[in-house]
Amino acid sequence: MYVSLVLDIPTRALDKPYSYVVPPELEDQVGVGCTVLASFGRRDVVAYVVEACTEPPQGVDESKLKPVLGVLAPAAFDRTAAQLALWMAQEYAAPLVDCVRLLLPPGQGTRMQRSQEGGAWELVVEQAKPVDERWAALTEQGRAYEPPRNALRQRQVLEALGAGSLRLAELSVLVPGARTAVNALAKRGAVTVFAHRHVRGTDAATTLSSAQATRPAQLTRGQRLALSEIRGAVAAGAGDVVLVDGVTGSGKTEVYLSAIEEVLRAGRGAIVLVPEISLTAQTVGRFRSRFGDRVAVLHSRLSTGERFDQWDLVRQGIARVVVGARSALYAPLPDPGLIIIDEEHEGSYKQDSSPRYHAREVAAELARRRGAALVLGSATPSLESLGRVRVGSWHGVSWTRVEMPERPGGAVLPQVEVVDLTREFASGNRSVFSRALRDALLDVAQRKGKAVLLLNRRGFAPFLMCRDCGCVPTCPHCSTALTYHERGHLLVCHSCDRSWSVLAYPHPASACPACGSRYLAQVGIGTQRVEDELALLLGPDVDVIRMDADSTRRKGEHQRLLEQFDASPCAVLVGTQMIAKGLDFPEVTLVGVVNADTSLKLPDFRAAERTYDLLEQVAGRAGRGERPGRVIVQTYWASHPAIRAVATHDRATFLDAELADRHEAGYPPFTRLGNVIFTGADEGAVRRASLELALALSDASEELEVLGPSDCVRAKVKDRHRRHVLVKAPHDYALGPTLAGAVAGLGRLSGVSVAVDVDAYDMM
Repeated sequence: MYVSLVLDIPTRALDKPYSYVVPPELEDQVGVGCTVLASFGRRDVVAYVVEACTEPPQGVDESKLKPVLGVLAPAAFDRTAAQLALWMAQEYAAPLVDCVRLLLPPGQGTRMQRSQEGGAWELVVEQAKPVDERWAALTEQGRAYEPPRNALRQRQVLEALGAGSLRLAELSVLVPGARTAVNALAKRGAVTVFAHRHVRGTDAATTLSSAQATRPAQLTRGQRLALSEIRGAVAAGAGDVVLVDGVTGSGKTEVYLSAIEEVLRAGRGAIVLVPEISLTAQTVGRFRSRFGDRVAVLHSRLSTGERFDQWDLVRQGIARVVVGARSALYAPLPDPGLIIIDEEHEGSYKQDSSPRYHAREVAAELARRRGAALVLGSATPSLESLGRVRVGSWHGVSWTRVEMPERPGGAVLPQVEVVDLTREFASGNRSVFSRALRDALLDVAQRKGKAVLLLNRRGFAPFLMCRDCGCVPTCPHCSTALTYHERGHLLVCHSCDRSWSVLAYPHPASACPACGSRYLAQVGIGTQRVEDELALLLGPDVDVIRMDADSTRRKGEHQRLLEQFDASPCAVLVGTQMIAKGLDFPEVTLVGVVNADTSLKLPDFRAAERTYDLLEQVAGRAGRGERPGRVIVQTYWASHPAIRAVATHDRATFLDAELADRHEAGYPPFTRLGNVIFTGADEGAVRRASLELALALSDASEELEVLGPSDCVRAKVKDRHRRHVLVKAPHDYALGPTLAGAVAGLGRLSGVSVAVDVDAYDMM
């Protein structure tokens, strides 16, 4: 038996699996997906089996093949998943082992420890393990058993178990000292004690009214068309893609649920990806209300043990619907018939560490290899997906678009009012809120309604600035302006998370670090300030709930805040991007955008697209119930196509202008974009390395357009300098292998790290 192994050494230099022979005594234990120990060079290394066969590899001297030394962990993935990992490594210029690790059980790792005998060092594979709870139950003999007269606790235990079996932990609460009594009863055959697996990650109940997926009496025309297209794609079994282009509130989730029901009836499974910030109790609750224990949930806010239990439910075949963030793609579901990516436009589907893959592209490849259908859903589809739909196919796979233009039950899209803040300022209004937004908020409070306010900022103000000399305090370790948090009077760096105490004007002790002036004042606004202004405006009878990265740091806070908003008779939810999508509260009739320009002016060619997506999504939170919704967007750039498109719910207003700009500049979706980032403490070494790569790529092909090298927008983070080289290439160009080859050809990079980002999203 011969195997191909991916060695657990994270380097691009090991760009292919290595062949080994399996000793006869290990043949029954070794298969694709196993973790093994193998010799490489002069050391033993952990490795993963990605292929196994009975024929020796062609062109290799059998006698020179090294043997597998031992099996460290059983199979965690199959051959198709292994082939997907190999494809990812090539496509995204990533170390092979980084891609294979995505397939391993949560919590699996290796470490060296001294053995108990002789003190020698040995390799240990650490894995999360299931938790078995001890339960007690009456036997037939126990129902007739009479304990001794003085055995009061035994009598109490028998009485408690008479209603049914109980966990020993619960029984001990009901009957102090129950464990001793249970042991005595077990010896007499009156009670049996057994282990029952406790599945972590399924205990969190929610009071959210929107967490139930109530089946509608009938589907809308758009829902029926979408379901029909999905049904055809599943039947084709060729990896076909269906783009469900439905307005906010059009019932895309019900389409997903109905399609999954059909797939389950056919004996297959389904994977559903949602953005991490949308993995609320609401989303999970809807799927579990329809499919119960057949749903496994995988995301980063679960503990390692919770993720392992959910992963293991899939491996055992108990759970056949996997709901989660990017990582859910790699769950050990052997036969998915359907893969769904909700809010497919979201940038969070792009991984920002190695391997820097995009979940949409990996899902498309997985669907093709598994013979599944891929469904992409969004009210604001990405320009890449819209471009592929216009062509009709992509890499030999059909791409179809289905429109869902109506909301169920007669609900209509909200009216959008754009407020020009330049006019507000000229008229003397210095408030956070325009007159229109202020009056609308007071109206909501008077009617005992609910509203949502979006501000894409954390903290009390974006930064402090000295009104005398213009100094803006920045992080000494990062090229980042410090964000002011009024509560605690802190300046915080949101790159390295360091903080400094400071007092801002009008406090008499405030002082500029550059000139000593006391006029170190707040510039701009943040979520904390909006929260305070709302409390002053609306009074104590209106609950003001702030939801941002600071208020949701602790586990469970996201769910608790949403439940508080849901239960309140009158409330305003103010927050950042996490409140802009996926939330369904029919009582919300007003959505306000405090400043629409924050993301619009970022130095990123996708800034306008992201702004349009965000505004259209948050606008969709209003008017989902019987009452019509109203949206007020405050901006200094009212004439921008993205703002005008949101105001009229007319995507073409934005698309026509944006696509013309992208085509002229040669940016995606008309090209592929690679970004190679160099970081290091020595600025000179970073500059030399980035220049060497730019010259090598310029000579590599006439089809490539090389931009840079130049400083990144964040030119220094945590005392490390950052420069990058951008590369534009045609759609059919093998960008990953080209970039990997160019990086491999660089000279010795002492102290300089290189990150290759194919199909880059983050330009900062």
